[in-house]
Amino acid sequence: MEILLLIAAVVVLVGGVAVVLVNRRDTGAPGIEPPDRSGRQVPGPGTEGTPILDGDRPGGEVRDAGTSDIGIDGGTRETAEGPAGTDPVEAGGIETHHEDQPVVRPTFRDRLTKARATFSGYLGSLLSRSDITEETWEELEEALIRADVGVGLTTQLLEELRATVKAEGITEPQALVDALKAQLTAELEEGDRTLTYEPGNPNVWLFVGVNGVGKTTSIGKVGKQQVSEGRSVIMAAGDTFRAAAAEQLETWADRAGAEFHRGAEGGDPSSVIFDAIAKAGARDIDLVLADTAGRLHTKSNLMEELSKVRRVADRDPGNVTEVLLVLDATTGQNGLQQAKQFTEATQCTGVVLTKLDGSAKGGIALAIALDEEMGGLGLPIKLVGLGESADDLIPFDPAAFVDALLTP
Repeated sequence: MEILLLIAAVVVLVGGVAVVLVNRRDTGAPGIEPPDRSGRQVPGPGTEGTPILDGDRPGGEVRDAGTSDIGIDGGTRETAEGPAGTDPVEAGGIETHHEDQPVVRPTFRDRLTKARATFSGYLGSLLSRSDITEETWEELEEALIRADVGVGLTTQLLEELRATVKAEGITEPQALVDALKAQLTAELEEGDRTLTYEPGNPNVWLFVGVNGVGKTTSIGKVGKQQVSEGRSVIMAAGDTFRAAAAEQLETWADRAGAEFHRGAEGGDPSSVIFDAIAKAGARDIDLVLADTAGRLHTKSNLMEELSKVRRVADRDPGNVTEVLLVLDATTGQNGLQQAKQFTEATQCTGVVLTKLDGSAKGGIALAIALDEEMGGLGLPIKLVGLGESADDLIPFDPAAFVDALLTP
């Protein structure tokens, strides 16, 4: 009997020791997880707020895990755990991308879901028929107008399409849609969509456009891409009137590995850009990316100021090879009026169309790129913004764009 009691006591003692050890493990100091592929130490359980080094941010700042990033224009965006729908580009921020992560290139089809929705109902109704009727043409007309193509340009497009249908004997709705795709793609492929660079004097790429369209962010993304291609770059803060514009561009320059030049706040933009070009010439820098004031295009004196910037930038040692008009795709037909004013003032060579992945309906791209005889501007779209990262500013692909809009 005494032996049985002794065995029972030993079992109870061993069980108690085991419970104590488990409790101590759960309540003790957190374990340290192994570093992830980017070299950062991942905080273990209970370490919220532990500083982590984000090696892709300018200067490698230390920030707290789980907090929001502060945009360089004062905007904020949440980290990967934060709420969806906050756009760091619109907030003036710079996205985070780690070098060890593979770059995922955006596609027009993935990013133009909202724009495609404008056409989908009409196309579904059209394709459900067995033949082409007058109602078919009315639906196409309404779809194009609702997509921000514009009334005049829509009329021109459909007149040409009717002629094609008649000449080729098209009778089926699917063949009609295919003909429309071919027509729009051919029109959009007109013009030189490459970014012009000429060896010799420092090339100057001027970026113009109203406030809020994404000029400064576009310059930062283009600069980052050009540096990665092996060109030396200096960014010139020619927008001396908008608060924080220079600071935003300087952060982009640091991140891209580019030089940076700024002048006094409220100073003469032409002088700032000319000094940057002179610095580029003295240091054998390949490319000057120049920001400009984004005042309202309805002010004639401001258009004259931009004309002056254009003339000064083309003086020796500078060589203006691109004047890129930055347009917000969500502005629709208002963007067309902006384009006309800026083109007259600065002889624009192409368009950077931003925020095409947002609420843009897509038709403004047709209104910009199609020939003036068709009711458009005849300006080639050279780059489009399909997202917030530097890799989401991509060359415009007419065929992919049209297919993304007109394929349900």
